[in-house]
Amino acid sequence: MRDALGLPVRALDEAVLTAFELDFHVDGVRRRRSLGASWDTPFEAVEPVREFSWRKDAQGFAGWYYSVTARDHVGYESWLERDRLVLLDRAPEVVAIASQPFWLHWHDGTRKRRHAPDYFVRLADGQGRVVDVRAEDELDEDTREAFAATERACRAVGWEFEWAGRPEPVFMANIRWLARYRRARCGRPASVADGLVEIFREPRGLWEGAGLAGDRLQVLPVLFHLLWSGVLGTDLAGGLMETDSLVWTEGSR
Repeated sequence: MRDALGLPVRALDEAVLTAFELDFHVDGVRRRRSLGASWDTPFEAVEPVREFSWRKDAQGFAGWYYSVTARDHVGYESWLERDRLVLLDRAPEVVAIASQPFWLHWHDGTRKRRHAPDYFVRLADGQGRVVDVRAEDELDEDTREAFAATERACRAVGWEFEWAGRPEPVFMANIRWLARYRRARCGRPASVADGLVEIFREPRGLWEGAGLAGDRLQVLPVLFHLLWSGVLGTDLAGGLMETDSLVWTEGSR
């Protein structure tokens, strides 16, 4: 059995380290090196290898999302990529994110191939993760082969590989709402945040708890920020958030 590189599945990782090349930009300088010679580059800090397109006739919808994790704008090329970026921004184990980090080059035994993964993520434990985003019903043979080759390259250097499809729509709608309150300023004043943590140690309705903390106009942005950051919890998948949604302080439920 052979993989997307045309190599035996049991081939040593050393062969993979030379079979793949990475093409990337650092400080405006383009570099192309073997996987084995470049895998330790901090890809969470590199520049995108291609420009984001905003053409009227383009299939995707490109844009920039301000990531509180990266403390900078991170690019995306479709709504689906944007949604995944929002989820990465909320994930507590993610400490840095870069989009379009490199071109991965290889030869599949018939022709030269290349693929630019959507995101490179640095995790809190120092591990790297490469993320490709594509809806399952849009995966053609070339894309599946590219993802398989990317996963093989990642495995050789100890990175994680993640293929991300469409998120569950209700869950994602709730996360998009909470993302409006992702910035740290929404979690202030600290006295309101502390009060909400205490109030929701006993699970209760969102609207009721906000009212117990003070003026809802001031309290609700703080409450939503705490839900975004995971300090407070609620059922984000069972239905759209409403005034009677049950909210609790994580760890005390």
